[in-house]
Amino acid sequence: MQSVDRAVSVLEILARHGEVGVTGIADELGVHKSTAFRLLGVLENRGLVGQAKERGKYYLGAGVLRLAGAAAVRLDISQESAPLCRELADEVGETVNIAVLDDDAAVNIMQARGAASVTAHNWLGRRTPLHATSSGKILLAHLPPSGQEHVLARKLARFTQRTVTDIGELRAQLQLAVERGYACTVEELEIGLNAVAAPVRAHDGSVIGTISVSGPAYRLGEERLPVLAERTLGAAAELSRRMGYAL
Repeated sequence: MQSVDRAVSVLEILARHGEVGVTGIADELGVHKSTAFRLLGVLENRGLVGQAKERGKYYLGAGVLRLAGAAAVRLDISQESAPLCRELADEVGETVNIAVLDDDAAVNIMQARGAASVTAHNWLGRRTPLHATSSGKILLAHLPPSGQEHVLARKLARFTQRTVTDIGELRAQLQLAVERGYACTVEELEIGLNAVAAPVRAHDGSVIGTISVSGPAYRLGEERLPVLAERTLGAAAELSRRMGYAL
C-alpha cells in the first residue's frame, strides 16, 4: 500500500509542478532517489508519466488523459441521463438503469425507479456479467472484435437455466442486437427478472453506454419486451443526441 500511495503522490506532484526531476520528486516524497526512480519507471511503463530526455525531467503522460477521459465520459453520461431515466421510469413504471463498460463487466452508474418497482433491487454501482444482462449484451455486441473475442474465449458462467453459455447462440444474439438496435434478457441473470437495453452513443457514433428497463417477469413478460424496446430506443436516441451524436 505504501508503494501505491507514493505512486499517487508522484502523479500529484507532477500535476502541481508540470515537470519535475528525480531529485525533486525524491525530496517531496522524503525517499531516496533510487526509490523515486523505481516509482517513475513503473509509471512510465504504464504511460502515466513521460520523460523529457534532454532535460531529464518527468511530466504526466498520455495514460492520465485516457483515464481522465474515461472518467469524464462517465460523469457526462451520468449527468445527462438523470432526467431521461426519471422520465422513462415514470412512463413504464419499472427500473431504468444507465450502464457503462468496466473491463469485463457492465456497471450501473445511474438508476431511476418507476411506481411499480418499489421493491426492486438496487442496481446502482453493481457490476453485472456481459453475457447475462441486456446492457452487457449491447456493450459486448459493440466491442471491437479483439475485445469481444477476449470475453467469449472464457468459460461463461451460468446463473440460471436460461443463461446463454453456448458461444454460437450468444454470437447470434449479439448479431441480432446490432441489427435491431436492442437486446433482451429473459431470466438469464436471475429467475423472474427480465430486461431490455439499447445503446447510448458518443459524438463519433461509438457506444459509450446503455439504457435499460428491467422488472419482474410477471410484469415484463416476453410479449411486452418489444414494446418496451421501442420506448428504450427512443430514450437512448435522445441521450445519444445529448452526448453529441447526430442521428
